[in-house]
Formats: sequence, C-alpha cells, structure tokens
Amino acid sequence: MKIKLNSGKYVVAVSGGVDSVVLLDIVTKKKNLQLVVAHFDHGIRSDSDQDLKFVRELAAKYGLEFVSGQGNLGEDASEDTARKARYDFLRKVAKETKADVIITAHHENDVLETALINLTRGTGRKGLSSLGSGSEIIRPLLYYKKSQITDYAIDNNLEWREDSTNQSDKYLRNRIRQKLATADPDHKSKLLELLNKSKHDNKEIDQILSLMLRPDLPKKYLLDLDHATSKELLAQWLRMHSIEFDKKLIDQLIVKAHTGRVGSIFVLKNNAKVQIDKQHLRVV
Repeated sequence: MKIKLNSGKYVVAVSGGVDSVVLLDIVTKKKNLQLVVAHFDHGIRSDSDQDLKFVRELAAKYGLEFVSGQGNLGEDASEDTARKARYDFLRKVAKETKADVIITAHHENDVLETALINLTRGTGRKGLSSLGSGSEIIRPLLYYKKSQITDYAIDNNLEWREDSTNQSDKYLRNRIRQKLATADPDHKSKLLELLNKSKHDNKEIDQILSLMLRPDLPKKYLLDLDHATSKELLAQWLRMHSIEFDKKLIDQLIVKAHTGRVGSIFVLKNNAKVQIDKQHLRVV
C-alpha cells in the first residue's frame, strides 16, 4: 500500500484497531517524517484502558513519541460527542507538539458510511463529500478498501485490538456498515463514483457562493432566491463564520429572516448569535 506524504511532523491518530495500526506501520516506513502517536480514550468501554496500553507499547516499539487523552464520556455518549472530543484532542496535540498535520486512518468504506449517515441527517450536498483530506487533516487511505487494509495487516504480521462497540446496533454507523457489507458491489462502486463527482461539483459551487458572500449577509438573497438556493447560501455563510448548524436550524433561520422583527436575535448552537437587521443578517 502506497501513500504520499511530504516531509514534516505529523500527529498519527491511533485507536489500536486494524486501520490505524496499518496506517502507523506504513508511515513509519517513510523517510523524513517526524511522528507523534496520539491515542484518545473516550471512556465509553470498560476495557478501553487495554487499548491505551496497547497503543503506548506500539509507539514504544516504533520508538515514537506518544500522547494520550482521556474523555470519560460514559457508555451513553453519542457518536457525534465522541467524534468531537477525539478531534478536539487531536488538534490540541498538534498544537502542543507543533505538528504540521493530523493523519487519520479513514478508508473507502468510511467514505460510504459517512455519506449515508449524512444523508439520513439531511446535511445536503456537503454531507456527500465531507470525508476528505485538507490542510489540517490528511486521510491517505481513503482510496483503499477495508479488505486491503486487513490483508496488509495479516501479510505484515501486525497485531491489533477489536473494538467491541463496532458490533453494537446502538450506533447508526454500525447499522449502516452491516447493510453495506451485504450490498451489491456494483451499487457501492456507482455510489463512490457519485460521491467523487459530488466532491468536484461542491468545490465549484463553493467558489460561486464565496463570491456572493460578505461578513454580513444581505437579506435580499434569502428573500429573492428560491428556498433551496437560499438554504445553500445561508449554510455557506454560517460555515464562513465557523458556526455549527443542521437542517432544522437552517430552516428556522430562513423563516426568521423573512418574519423576524428588525433587531431581533436568533441564538444558534454553542451560543453563536445572528441579528436580523433591516438589510442584513450579521453574527453578533
């Protein structure tokens, strides 16, 4: 398995599962890389301390710096809560170790699962291409199948730990994963083609929307455009301000733009606020 990485310092997210163990083995074989192994214990499973011990020993085996974090989230924590806590930890490690980029072991199967999860949540076009690489996080295994990763681990005599929660029907991702496991390979292939095309189309749409956007959003855009287009524009505007949102919030804010009195305040997630002025919407 081949991946391309520029020389530099990287934080490698290692859970102890087969995907991240394979990723770590691959990157250690590349030259001119400084690696920091980062492990986050969500505190969801009673045996998660064994994962921590395993990854610490794995990092020592490769002679790498090791950093761990503890979440204490509890067994009822949602997937979203766990994911946010993990990425907050990884970003903190990258900052403290002065690393250039974070590397994760997401692969082709994760691309399909994430797209389907986002569709069920009504995230729209952006949800179809949300799992990719960027300036902050690199995912070099995205074009490899899970079976290829497992084969690599076996061929190279690697050891890993299995997360018992991966078999639980409690989590939406697991239920989707089970469905995908029995899906027609041709259908999955066509879906991947659609997702790749969507990623290209989204870049073009984002460029067009960015040309229209300013820190304050003119109300006339939301009042004059059709509902679907105004939703896209509003969503991009919120992203520009790094504000979290979902489909319900977008719909509510559009209604507020149409009917809210001048000067009224709409409270969003994480206490972000949008003020409805006579001509504009502005973040306050």
